[in-house]
Amino acid sequence: ILETLRAGRNLVLAAEPGAGKTTRVPRALLDGGLLEAGECWVLEPRRLAARLAAARVAEELGEELGQRVGYAVRFEQKSSKATRIRFVTEGLLLRRLQDDPRLEGLAVVILDEFHERHLDTDLGITLLRRLQRTSRPDLRLVVMSATLDSDPVAAFLDGESLRCQGRSHPVELRHLPRPDDRPLPVQVVSALETLLAEGPKGHTLVFLPGAAEIRACERALAPLAERQGLRILPLHGSLSFEAQKAAVAPSSQPKVLLSTNVAESSVTLDGVTAVIDSGLGREALHSPWSGLSGLRTVRISQARCVQRAGRAGRQGPGLCLRLFTESDFRMREGFDVPEIHRSDLAEAMLALHLLGIATPGELEWLEAPPLEAVSAAERLLERLWALEEGRMTSVGRRMAALPLHPRLARLVVASEELGIPELGRLAAALLETGELEARGSLEAKGKGAAHALDSDLWSRLDAYREVEAAHFGGGAIRAAGLDGAALRQARLAFESLTRRRAPAGEEPADAEDRLLRALLWAYPDRLARAGGTGTFALLGGG
Repeated sequence: ILETLRAGRNLVLAAEPGAGKTTRVPRALLDGGLLEAGECWVLEPRRLAARLAAARVAEELGEELGQRVGYAVRFEQKSSKATRIRFVTEGLLLRRLQDDPRLEGLAVVILDEFHERHLDTDLGITLLRRLQRTSRPDLRLVVMSATLDSDPVAAFLDGESLRCQGRSHPVELRHLPRPDDRPLPVQVVSALETLLAEGPKGHTLVFLPGAAEIRACERALAPLAERQGLRILPLHGSLSFEAQKAAVAPSSQPKVLLSTNVAESSVTLDGVTAVIDSGLGREALHSPWSGLSGLRTVRISQARCVQRAGRAGRQGPGLCLRLFTESDFRMREGFDVPEIHRSDLAEAMLALHLLGIATPGELEWLEAPPLEAVSAAERLLERLWALEEGRMTSVGRRMAALPLHPRLARLVVASEELGIPELGRLAAALLETGELEARGSLEAKGKGAAHALDSDLWSRLDAYREVEAAHFGGGAIRAAGLDGAALRQARLAFESLTRRRAPAGEEPADAEDRLLRALLWAYPDRLARAGGTGTFALLGGG
């Protein structure tokens, strides 16, 4: 690896799970003197992976996190002037390119877990290769993955391809003999009882599609955990860094980690010898025709099933119980469809326009986006007044400066123009967070009838301000029916949007009416007049 990079070549590294890609390669660059001229950015697909990998490498260097090794994720970072290795989520690379098109001070960029092919992954490698071919021929690129067809990527980068075998241990796979129609929490309890009957020697990792399913399984597993002396711990991206570290920290007491797909890859989870795989995950979908986007629960691909099973064999022989049949597995897609073929491209297109790239056709892509999706994104940006006749407007530049989807950025900009900047930022933070309320428990508490818009956004605003007035105390959070981890994400988002801005004045009496007007700017294609009442309703949910 070092010889290839010293020779000025790009590198594609394919290595089995557990080989040490995420933590060993950046450290080797540091120890080998390749980071004297600039930092190494390691792009991770998830916040959890960025935080944990940074913490692991810092610990191995014997330093506090934020010294030579740090991390940066949306709305949060820990680094210093001494930082040479920075683990970051992929979207932050695009924001850095907007502020610094030459990426001054970066010597190496590593794209980790490349096989996941998020939209930011494809856009990132395309822009990095363009930069390398123009003003930064000295910038080195490394692509790493456990399951990757290396040759096309190496050809795109005009680089070397290297394979490392790693050390994998055998994992016994067990499928259901027949489909199980019982609720998912019941299936998880039954599978864990099976494992406990066989006397597992380590911890158990349970893969679930989302935070709501994690909470349901926590409740279902509580009696069994009490009887067996187990620790039930959630693991998902919305948790605080401290809660995430506590979940993955070594423990002599048997643990059951209830995780979303954040645990599929990157840092090894110490002591995990068994995996229970629901075979389900959340997938972002977007329709170029309707302009609607959202998440849905899907059956994951074979490649991701294999990746999940491998978590049981990182440190020794393991066992994976799949909550689906073997025929179900064989009928699944081999690999996930890259996000660039199924995602909303509005944010990506806004970023390209800010970089002076008017059309995706100006770029040489690893895999080009669909033309109809590009056209839909352009039409949305024109409706938001970010573009006019294909050129970025002053409104569009203000929107691009915000770390938000263009709709939410337009909401913030419109709110500032309407004299309610703080309310607009809070509304955007709550919409950005998504699942703020504990599922099924948050209600408007009798206030909804007075609101101009019958939407759960108003309920969220009321609940947030209620717990804010109580200084975010645990009792107030529970009484308001909010999820503590999601609330923390909303607070981080709001504080980040508010930082470095002029303090807001007193909120006007008609603030909620003004917010409704700002929402009209942000969702021009999703709002319809509700009869003759003069009020509006959001279409397509939300």
